[in-house]
Amino acid sequence: MKTVSKTIGNLDFSFEHSPVKITANRNCPEIKLAGLVTGPFEEGNDYEVPFWIAQELEKTGIARFHEEEVLDASKLYKIQWTERVQTAGQISKLPENFYPKLRRYLEELRTDAAKAPEKLREYEKIRHLTRDTINSRLKKIVSLASAPDQTEQLLKNLSQEERFLYEELHNFISEWRTKVLEYKGDKE
Repeated sequence: MKTVSKTIGNLDFSFEHSPVKITANRNCPEIKLAGLVTGPFEEGNDYEVPFWIAQELEKTGIARFHEEEVLDASKLYKIQWTERVQTAGQISKLPENFYPKLRRYLEELRTDAAKAPEKLREYEKIRHLTRDTINSRLKKIVSLASAPDQTEQLLKNLSQEERFLYEELHNFISEWRTKVLEYKGDKE
């Protein structure tokens, strides 16, 4: 069995290097760093850069993420509502890179709450919303994994993290089912 930490770590690494869309807030010349070149950037123009570069450009005020690249409370509420109205056999498609974005959003809120106690309530609200959404999806994944093999059509809505969980659970449950019904008798 693969470890959860390693799998999530690998997915996070891939996310950090995946392209995202940004808009330049101001002009900036070409930036060179250890053989990597990015830019130049012209104010108002859109660009596609790896996530980690976009994050640094945002910190310095050079650029901002496009709306579709950012996970926020309103998007989380919509996702949670969608999960709750679906039947147990249905699982909705999450936005691309949902879990890496979610981890970063929660970390940002936690950091803000540590600096400004009035933001603690918002952080707790989002954590509760997140737990509710994840628990709802988790129940569906466990149900899918314990049923006979699923069609690709049904599994296509799982994120990479969820697909990993589904496959590990499905294999484990299938093996357990086989072994629990196996009788070898006394082997003298």
